[in-house]
Amino acid sequence: MIDFSIIKSSKKSRARLGILKTSHGEVETPCLVPVATLASIKGMRSDEVLKTKTQILISNTYHLHLMPGEGVVKKAGGINKFMSWPRPTMTDSGGFQVFSLGFGRDFGLGKVLKFFPGKIDRLIHEGAQPKSLRITRDGVHFKSPLTGAELFLGPKESIAIQEKLGADIIFAFDECTPPFITHEYAKRSLELTHDWAKKCIAARKSKQALFGIVQGSRFKDLRVDSAKFISSLGFDGYGIGGDLGESKTGSKRILDWVVPHLDQKKPRHLLGIGHLEDIEPILTCGVDLFDCTVPTHYARRGIAFTSKGRVDFNKIKLLRDKNPIDTSCECLVCQGYRRDYIAHLVRAKEITGGALLTFHNLFFFNTYLEDVREKIKRGLL
Repeated sequence: MIDFSIIKSSKKSRARLGILKTSHGEVETPCLVPVATLASIKGMRSDEVLKTKTQILISNTYHLHLMPGEGVVKKAGGINKFMSWPRPTMTDSGGFQVFSLGFGRDFGLGKVLKFFPGKIDRLIHEGAQPKSLRITRDGVHFKSPLTGAELFLGPKESIAIQEKLGADIIFAFDECTPPFITHEYAKRSLELTHDWAKKCIAARKSKQALFGIVQGSRFKDLRVDSAKFISSLGFDGYGIGGDLGESKTGSKRILDWVVPHLDQKKPRHLLGIGHLEDIEPILTCGVDLFDCTVPTHYARRGIAFTSKGRVDFNKIKLLRDKNPIDTSCECLVCQGYRRDYIAHLVRAKEITGGALLTFHNLFFFNTYLEDVREKIKRGLL
């Protein structure tokens, strides 16, 4: 189980400082939760990830179920021992894969739209099904992308898998809805997610902390109803999921609808959002934790985040740059490597280049979060 205590609440916003205690240590919140999809931050050892100031990781239930299988992880002693990670862990429920393998793939959608044509939401009506999977009252039927075998994932199955994986915090199974849906589709989906939430609670046998997930798309009445319902079920904390509106302004508006209706003594986790420019706005809405692939995903594509903006190491001009990635950064990479060498590695597609940038980006994001926590402490945010 977990213990969450609020150290300070801002008088200027809903931002707050907290301590989340787990059997694998404490987490200072607000906090970034880097994504270790297959029990790994790509290109890095677990001891290296520790040196980036990372406090907690989240892994992917769906992908670990496919490979190597939750049984293998359980026999290894659980996900922490399996990946030699001594700090707290989370696993998602697999619900996001319902979106990404379904309507997300069908329409090429993300959780926040870059554009929002006026009537395109009418593409997905109540009763519509994605092309590559089938959503039922019991769960989701789909085919393994590895073997083509018929698979099924529902609330009971998700909890059973997550219990075998053994993370400190697990999530209830839900449908992560796409942005282009009607109110009718969102309402029916929400009924399903709420039913699955109750089944997840009933199915849990372990002492792992279980977070319920608030859905409802971009519709205020559904988001408020979901927040109230999920809060009433006695979860240990909350995830805020699904599509988050037609813009980042829309995301903040949705959080303002949801957060006031959640138990204020429990942690709130925003699922899958966290560009650098998003962090302060979402934290001032009262978010305590958020998982995000941005620092690692961008690093593997040659992009570094710095105090002066993003730097693209694919550009040939960096082969003549003898400076560190960021002159104001104290990470091991900035202290020991120069831009010219990292640019060479990136352009040569050497995996070391991506690993060095991943280390830097995680350190940079975590240092940024330290500064944000200090702002809240001093009453500036």
